[in-house]
Amino acid sequence: MGLSLDNIVLAYSIPIFALLIIVEFALSAYQKKDLYYLKDTASSLAMGFGSLFFGATMKFLALLFYTFLYQYRIFEIGWQWWAWILIFFADDFTFYWHHRLSHEVRILWAAHVNHHSSVKMNLGTALRQSWAEQIYKYLWWSWLPLVGFNPLMIFTMQTISLVYQFFQHTEYLRKLPKPIEWFFNTPSHHRVHHGSNIRYLDQNHAGILIIWDRLFGSFQEELDEEKVVYGITSNINSYNPFVIASHEFVALAKDVKNAPGLKNKIKYLFMPPGWSHNGPDLRAKTLRKQLHESH
Repeated sequence: MGLSLDNIVLAYSIPIFALLIIVEFALSAYQKKDLYYLKDTASSLAMGFGSLFFGATMKFLALLFYTFLYQYRIFEIGWQWWAWILIFFADDFTFYWHHRLSHEVRILWAAHVNHHSSVKMNLGTALRQSWAEQIYKYLWWSWLPLVGFNPLMIFTMQTISLVYQFFQHTEYLRKLPKPIEWFFNTPSHHRVHHGSNIRYLDQNHAGILIIWDRLFGSFQEELDEEKVVYGITSNINSYNPFVIASHEFVALAKDVKNAPGLKNKIKYLFMPPGWSHNGPDLRAKTLRKQLHESH
């Protein structure tokens, strides 16, 4: 049941994604909005296909791992209707922390950064998924089979969340009604997440519900007076998918190699991006604090 539902969600989503990208591309060209650049979109598609390739193998291994853990489950949850409500919140909460730490731990950021490397915001950018994250991301959800959620139910909810997030990557939907903006991740919130503006750095990590960001202090509203500047703080200016996937790992390896002492080498791995043992503190929270103090 769970596996067939997961496959149904994917089977219907992929052609819808393709159609909407084509429609948005055509509309952008007609209106001369310059939302797409062909080389940029091609690199996003390449990253998406690569992610599917790596993800298929890792998802199979994760299924084996989750099935093993499920033997030792604490509760018998089953497939009841209320189980879907529970796993909706459990999955979204897990995604929030996985996503947030992917911005706050540099070795995780090295795997995640490629999703932010486009200076365009469009539905094609949603497909710019990480290759390296596929290797380890399922570990974050490994507590769910231990609690008692069926592994196939877990995969189905992960897919639903991923599909929902696709629709957040657009500039065509501005602000939605306030109750929706308050509870749910929206294109407005996610545009902030893709911003390289100091005010917007490392904010709005939501999957489906924005309430986690509001609860844990990582929420930032999109401001009319500050247009979002997309990309990363040091853009790589490359459309080569292998460069996109590896550039931060290369930079991290250089920093670790040049760092004096084991303690500093370890810090480069686990401190937030922007931390340096001998240079200026360029961590997002430090830059935001300086911005706030300057005003």
